[in-house]
Amino acid sequence: MLRRAVKGMIGAMGARTGYLVSALALISIVLASCAEAGAPALEPPTRLPTVPAAGNTPPASPSGVIPVPTPGAGPTLLSNGRSSANAELVPTALEIPPGISFSPKTVYLPSGFRMAVLAAGLGSPRFMAFDEAGNLLVADESGSVYRYMARGGVIAPSDHPPPPLLTGLDNPSSIAIHDGYLYVGETSRITRYRYAADGTPGAREVVVPNLPTGGHFTRTVVFGPDGKLYVSVGSSCNICDETDERRAAILRYNPDGSGYERFAWGLRNAVGLAFQPGTGLLWATVNERDNQGNEIPPDLVTIVRKGENFGWPHCQPPDARPQTPADVCTGITPPTIGIQAHSAPLGLAFYTGTIFPSAYRSDLFVVQHGSWNREPPAPPQVLWIHFAGGQPVEVKDFATGWQLADGSRWGRPAGIVQAPDGSLIVSDDQAGLLYRISYQA
Repeated sequence: MLRRAVKGMIGAMGARTGYLVSALALISIVLASCAEAGAPALEPPTRLPTVPAAGNTPPASPSGVIPVPTPGAGPTLLSNGRSSANAELVPTALEIPPGISFSPKTVYLPSGFRMAVLAAGLGSPRFMAFDEAGNLLVADESGSVYRYMARGGVIAPSDHPPPPLLTGLDNPSSIAIHDGYLYVGETSRITRYRYAADGTPGAREVVVPNLPTGGHFTRTVVFGPDGKLYVSVGSSCNICDETDERRAAILRYNPDGSGYERFAWGLRNAVGLAFQPGTGLLWATVNERDNQGNEIPPDLVTIVRKGENFGWPHCQPPDARPQTPADVCTGITPPTIGIQAHSAPLGLAFYTGTIFPSAYRSDLFVVQHGSWNREPPAPPQVLWIHFAGGQPVEVKDFATGWQLADGSRWGRPAGIVQAPDGSLIVSDDQAGLLYRISYQA
């Protein structure tokens, strides 16, 4: 019936000059026919952009994908586990180097990509950073920071960690290197040490003391292009009114810990922080509230600007829906991207390397730790957020396989960092591993 109606209207349009009236009539008939037939609502496109061979010019965005306008000013790009599912991932054996004892596993990656175990025997590795010599530093929540030395530009696979670079730390979850110092994000404080890539760190200096404790315990540190120190502090609870303004917020300091500013707030647990190259924009991953339902609210991957309020605890993303009828939700900043609810996004990294196919250049990789209370559980995995014209346009699974069909897991990725050679290093705080993801055409 719908086809006959459309055909008849097209004929009418060709015979008359009232094109606008005819067009409106056509739209009315199509909508009425769809409703009559019980047609489902259209879903956003989920086709993966074609990945060209390395070095080729990336293709245009897939047909039907509308680029998001100026970041933070347009509609939220929404995705969930169904829309991000990537049919082009292929089963790939996890490469286990000689000398490392780990049972064979299968992961799922785009064709041409490989994943290998780089290091084993860690306690609970989280976020990482490379120093100027190409050494890899790892924050381990068991209380230490490790340094894997690069020899000839290469970090050799290892079945046990090197002697710790730093010990006696309070749940260290992140590190940053800035202006000759190594900064460590600990639950109750931010510390720094004089640092040289080939030497022993200097004495501990507490630059931000007495951070609030209890509840979400990670403290992520990153430096912006303004030379300022940015620190994320999660909430003390699932949904509550905090008494300390530093909770559920991103804070900003001078490198020596002076000049405190509350940069942005209403962010229940902003775990990952990264500045987008070439833009100066701060991006964050945010673990949103629990116990609202399997699919609400989405977790967030979002641009964060000074003075913005993202709504927690009174307003739910992506559209600032009041948590209770009494809550007023005006002046709330919408997130840039909403992803699968309860998927627990942690680390994120913009890709600036050259060994991956050019379609990945300037794109964003986000680690999802996986849910703890969703049924069925949202799996731990790595997401690929594709950009076009500098804007995010599509979200796709990139690396999966840590969760089996019965919901059990043999690992949980946590942090991600780009290596000097253009590969990606991913930490796993359940299996105590580091992985290297590379590409071979």
